[in-house]
Amino acid sequence: MLPFRSEATIHETPYQICTRCIMDSTDPEIVFDEEGVCNHCHYFERQLKYYWYPDERGKPLLDEMIAEVRAYGANKKYDAIIGLSGGVDSSYLAVKVAEWGLRALAVHVDGGWNSELAVKNIEQIVTKAGLDLVTHVVDWDEMRDLQLAFLKSHVANQDSPQDHAFFAGLYHFAVKADIKYVISGSNYATESILPVSWGYDPMDIRHLKHIHKRFGTQPLKTFPLVDFYQFHIYYPRIKNMTVLRPLNLMPYSKSQAIDYLEKEYGWRYYGGKHYESRWTRFFQAYYLPKKFGYDKRKAHLASIVVSGEITREEALKELEKPLYSGNELAEDLAFVAKKLGISVAELHGLVDAPPKHYSEYPTNERRARRLASIDTWIRNKHYQFDRYMQS
Repeated sequence: MLPFRSEATIHETPYQICTRCIMDSTDPEIVFDEEGVCNHCHYFERQLKYYWYPDERGKPLLDEMIAEVRAYGANKKYDAIIGLSGGVDSSYLAVKVAEWGLRALAVHVDGGWNSELAVKNIEQIVTKAGLDLVTHVVDWDEMRDLQLAFLKSHVANQDSPQDHAFFAGLYHFAVKADIKYVISGSNYATESILPVSWGYDPMDIRHLKHIHKRFGTQPLKTFPLVDFYQFHIYYPRIKNMTVLRPLNLMPYSKSQAIDYLEKEYGWRYYGGKHYESRWTRFFQAYYLPKKFGYDKRKAHLASIVVSGEITREEALKELEKPLYSGNELAEDLAFVAKKLGISVAELHGLVDAPPKHYSEYPTNERRARRLASIDTWIRNKHYQFDRYMQS
């Protein structure tokens, strides 16, 4: 079992913070070199940076990507599909896709936690960008039951039910509409750093189903699910579905994206990364820091430090701001408890209970790793064969 530190035990080991970014020893697997630079910074420099082209190198690659998607959709209703949450990344990408002249189908999966502002943002984007939108509303009783089951499991990634539903809903619509290309707002400019130890794969169907079977109270009859075969074999290998991340091939600044969306599309900022969901704000700003000692702002700020959007000093200053201000926490606790059908005292009890590591429950982790190893072996064999043919 991998180690993790709860808020109660996090101070038992010497505290250390990276001298380049702001990631620190609240990540139990963090490693520092002799100069105090963390492994996340090294991974960005040695791995991710070579797939990130925010300069003139990215333009021909982006043009090629757009041309490929447009050619694929020449005789189809849609060129691609895009998930739209109402957040910064997905909203900015949606308007850029429209500006590039691509006919993308926008999909929104409503897990029951949308803020009014997120809904308004989605309306503004699809209306002004001229995008078709389909919305899948997840059965609330099933979502509620699954989320309560995860709270009772005491694992870190309480966003798994929502994240799984979002991905499953998007891919189900892609298959239904016979769309190959999924355009994702995921990017290295703002998301290059996120400790694996702070959560676990929401697409692990064995993990999700076991937690629900153990702590849930009703069957998931209509909840959008993706099994191991679909996720690892059917979608990528049989349907040849391809995820494209164009934000990695262009200059992308979150602050500039917000300014652009507000000025050109009437979009409004909601205050924090993924805070377009009331649940996610509670989860990231209260549950994780209180139960595990994890502050996800550190990962986000560290990402934009290494990408050069802000300085380390600016990130540290931002981190000094409280996670909640005024009566926001009390309001969120009351809102979340009422929506889940429990008392605030019961919610406090679930948060205050001892945390558990995801590996205390069954997973498909080993199975996924074996499959990844096979893929790596095949790619290496192809590379060696190509070199042989060229020699």
